[in-house]
Amino acid sequence: MIRSFLIVALTTLAFLVSLPCTRSLAAESIVVDGIAAVVNKDVITYSQVRSVSGPRERLLQTQFKGEELAKQVKAAREAALKDLIDRQLIVQSFTNEKFELPEHFVDQRINDIIRESFGGDRQSFIKTLQAQNYSLTEFKKHERESIIVQAMRGKNVKVTTVIPPNKIEEYYAKHRAEFTAKEQIKLRMIMIPTHAAEGNTNAQRAIAEEILGKLAEGLPFDRLAQIYSEDSTRDLGGDWGWIERKTLAAPLEKVAFNLPVGRVSHIVELGDNFFILKVDERRGGETPSFAKMRPEIEKKLLQEESQRQQEAWLAGLRQKAYIRKF
Repeated sequence: MIRSFLIVALTTLAFLVSLPCTRSLAAESIVVDGIAAVVNKDVITYSQVRSVSGPRERLLQTQFKGEELAKQVKAAREAALKDLIDRQLIVQSFTNEKFELPEHFVDQRINDIIRESFGGDRQSFIKTLQAQNYSLTEFKKHERESIIVQAMRGKNVKVTTVIPPNKIEEYYAKHRAEFTAKEQIKLRMIMIPTHAAEGNTNAQRAIAEEILGKLAEGLPFDRLAQIYSEDSTRDLGGDWGWIERKTLAAPLEKVAFNLPVGRVSHIVELGDNFFILKVDERRGGETPSFAKMRPEIEKKLLQEESQRQQEAWLAGLRQKAYIRKF
């Protein structure tokens, strides 16, 4: 009853400030502080959530705007709150299991940070904490919890060192397309309108055949494109650059992606135009062998198994806990 009263009282006292719409979140109410969640008897505040999500939010503000930014920031804060809840559950489990962490372990961790990141200058370290409105006591608490979380994960998540060979083979077969580099061609194209509406189709086809003849004689494709082609790449010598499948209409794609490098196509009639294509270069389309991909697949499957075990352990902690989000 006392806990419920405390929760309601503290939540009611949360100070909300509405800011006008700027390049950040439009018309969003910013919570200066208050209760974000209760985990058993421990409280997680909004300021703690923002401390975790802050770097991610600053990055998002450079990538999104308006409603999409608000959506992305909300997701970042939800993820931060979830991480903080899990962290609190792990620390509580450490305490409930009667484990202890000697203070000198934490002190050694702090000394290592000062030595490695501040060249052994303790005063510089303290000034950095103060500039970030962080006390040494708060920092030591954070590092203590980090040591506990790392130790508890090591205790409860078994290290899997071997993945059955058949599992690796199955993964390779199932995800083969993901390992295949996208097939691309460097394409040039000449387009000649048929002028069918004016009854000039035969004359226009004759022009296309004349171009083929000149190409057969060795005249440069790019020069002929600049003279005859009537599409937007004319001034570029018909250069379409590197393209992937699904870029062109199906009939043109079929011809283009089956052309050997350096070869010129036959005349392709499509819609109201005649086309002549040439492939300058080709790349991608190859699938690495199983032997080459095996180490990478094995590493990925080991990581997935470790993540699965960790999530199962955390799910058990969550199930036994009193968790309330606000």
